[in-house]
Amino acid sequence: MRKIFLDVLCVLIGNTILAFGYAIFAVPANLIVGGATGIGLICERLIGLSHTSVILIFNVLMLIAGFIFLGKAFVAGTVLSTFAFPIFLEVFENLEPLQNITNDILLSTIYAGICIGLGIGIVFRRGYSTGGMDIPPLIINKKTGVSVALLINICDTIILLMQLFFSSFEGILYGLVMVFITNLVLDKVLLVGEKNIQLLVISSKYKEISEIILKEIDRGCTYVEVTTGYLKQPQKAVLSVISSRQYPYVNELILQIDPTAFIISSDIHSVNGRGFTLPNINL
Repeated sequence: MRKIFLDVLCVLIGNTILAFGYAIFAVPANLIVGGATGIGLICERLIGLSHTSVILIFNVLMLIAGFIFLGKAFVAGTVLSTFAFPIFLEVFENLEPLQNITNDILLSTIYAGICIGLGIGIVFRRGYSTGGMDIPPLIINKKTGVSVALLINICDTIILLMQLFFSSFEGILYGLVMVFITNLVLDKVLLVGEKNIQLLVISSKYKEISEIILKEIDRGCTYVEVTTGYLKQPQKAVLSVISSRQYPYVNELILQIDPTAFIISSDIHSVNGRGFTLPNINL
């Protein structure tokens, strides 16, 4: 229940920030934008239908497509964003005091990029999707195996190019800057808190140390064959990867077992495998 509450809260916060960036900065400044919002703005210019209504309709259609091609689990994690984003967008666009928060197009570009990147990043970090234009690339990827990142970039590029007919040359240039800032902030948000620590522990009590890492920290470990430099004796060292938050506790536990243990730690930013990108094995 705690995880569900945090997931819902983060998805709502992420969509609120995302809608704020579009409604208060990007749309009033006439910046070209990608995703479902870009499609909504194009339809508004062509057929006169409100872009928030187009976004809601498009999101629902994509949700149905996701249910058909990607399954129930995907829909469960996307349905909240499907309805939350257009609702928040409509709310912010009707708050008159906020619509004139700045008339500087450069400030609008910078803050739109920050808000959009931050909002999407918060949703992505919980393992969910913002819906809309995230879904077609996932479906195509499932059918063809083509990279999702490449497909998302292609879709966004097409949507951006379609808006060239409705925007000034200056708006296009600022829009490209906004997209760059969005991607930069998104990358940073996804990396926040993801720093891990690699531990190499050389101790004669390697068995006890590995057991404590497995049972107390719920992290895997590997034995590495080493030879001590002074006595030239073969020995095993314990290699493990833990989160930065766990390091002080693990370090204390190791020193309680062996105060003379030789501990080497180093920062790492990418880990693939069981317990990180793959589920743990229940032993």
